[in-house]
Amino acid sequence: MKALLTGNAAIARGAFEAGVSFAAGYPGTPSTEILETIGRLYPQIEARWSPNEKVALEVGIGASLAGVRALVAMKHVGLNVAADPLFTFSYTGVNGGLLIVSADDPGLHSSQNEQDNRNYARSAKVPLLEPSDSMEAIEMTVYAFRLSEEFDTPVLLRTTTRINHTKTIVTLKERQDIACREYRRNTPKNVMIPAYGRLRHQFVEERMRRLQEASENTPLNRVEKGNSIGIITSGITYQYVREAVPDASVLKLGMPYPLPAALVREFAAGVEELYVVEELDPFLEDAVKALGLNPRGKELFPLTGEITPAMIAEKISGKKLFPGVALPGDYKEEEIPPRPPVLCPGCAHRGVFYTLKKLDLIVSGDIGCYTLGCLPPLESIDSCVCMGASIGIAVGMERANPLLKGRIVVVIGDSTFFHSGLTGLLEAIYNRSTITVIILDNRITAMTGHQEHPGTGKTLRGEKTVSVDPLAVAKGMGVKRLRVAEPLDLQSFTQVLKEELTAPELSVIVARHPCALHKPTAGQRYYVRIDKCSGCLLCLRLGCPALYVQEEEGKQKASIDKNLCGGCSLCSQVCRQGAIMEEVAE
Repeated sequence: MKALLTGNAAIARGAFEAGVSFAAGYPGTPSTEILETIGRLYPQIEARWSPNEKVALEVGIGASLAGVRALVAMKHVGLNVAADPLFTFSYTGVNGGLLIVSADDPGLHSSQNEQDNRNYARSAKVPLLEPSDSMEAIEMTVYAFRLSEEFDTPVLLRTTTRINHTKTIVTLKERQDIACREYRRNTPKNVMIPAYGRLRHQFVEERMRRLQEASENTPLNRVEKGNSIGIITSGITYQYVREAVPDASVLKLGMPYPLPAALVREFAAGVEELYVVEELDPFLEDAVKALGLNPRGKELFPLTGEITPAMIAEKISGKKLFPGVALPGDYKEEEIPPRPPVLCPGCAHRGVFYTLKKLDLIVSGDIGCYTLGCLPPLESIDSCVCMGASIGIAVGMERANPLLKGRIVVVIGDSTFFHSGLTGLLEAIYNRSTITVIILDNRITAMTGHQEHPGTGKTLRGEKTVSVDPLAVAKGMGVKRLRVAEPLDLQSFTQVLKEELTAPELSVIVARHPCALHKPTAGQRYYVRIDKCSGCLLCLRLGCPALYVQEEEGKQKASIDKNLCGGCSLCSQVCRQGAIMEEVAE
């Protein structure tokens, strides 16, 4: 049967067809839909959101050791969190096959960096697969489990945003009936004390030698013969190469690590010009050059951002792929109107950031949709590094510079708090910090599309479970000063914040209000009485997309798009003229 699937849906389908029994992950664009699709369509697979990627991989390892096939999915920075178990599990190896999906994000569409996770395969010494469309995503997922079990290794499947989110036609097959493997205690293999670890390291090196031989013969690596121009590529850039220079000879690497050295040499010997086309790091280029070859690669193509078919055509053939058509690179920056992302209309985080800016506080931020509080006009975040880093950074700032004492505030979302904020809070408690921590509790993992987490009371499949209260967690860890505040009540929230800033000890405020998209305000909308509006435009400092400026008798005045208004009432609260009022239902 044929179907049109995104790469994420295809990976989920591949897990189903491969007989996978267990899947875990943490939501993160562009990988989120893998677990969502499994949870929605494939009840044969136990699917769950874990508190973070490290835990997801650890429970996946447990499932593998118990004897079933397991898949663990995350975005590229999530693999940083899961790196600790990854590197050691490379030593222990598997029982049931285990596949780790790392979704990279060239161009930073929704990420804080654009690291190239192919480097993890080389560092952890595990095989790497890279699909170039949805059909390959299915096939490589199925193939990965055979590879994992044959070579006693976890396997890394690396995708990119364009693979995860674009759709191509696939052929669907039936699910394989994979029995649970027998569990046998094997202490020297699975318990990594130094004495056993030394032996397993030797195994890993021998495994890499065998995997390198396998990479020479796998059907995932293939030569497509064409003219005297030779291009080595993998992943999504293979599709771009085929579009840009269709007559070129191509060495497509579906298993780029370990590199099939003999195949690369043979391919290079048959062409007159040799290129390597890849996004981000010169991962393939460096490996090819280490063979004594001299391809052209990063001297032509950028180390940052995405590569396009037009770019490839121009750099290799010197031709415009779309003559007469204006492409993104043809525009001047000033000709393109900016469209920065903003907090949604009605978002309760807006009240927090408006208050933080008004009080001129130093704000250590974290990863979530609330990170948009750094942008104008709110401009209320001073730092943001990675998931859960906000509390630790704030503690360090306070200890390093006593002049900042009483001004340092943390903002961290509820899902991020459960992900990796707990250890930061423990640092603050243990080392007697006096910072103020604001947990932005909107009752959902909002940024990636409203996934459940330990505080929502529901599992990935919507089943009821324990709802963990961040306030109770903080209390149990030893925090004495605990407050719950309504962020959409500016006066009371400001009062609570001022009181906690002057406290001589650590304080935790839970700013609790549901996500405006997940549970919108029913019926409540606001409008501007033009005759009362003075044109001060103070309300626009909220940065709400429902607010805009209109000309009225030669003066600029505020107005509200009723189709966008989220009914939060913040604009009404900041208006000094009483010009913004709630609509009365007829």
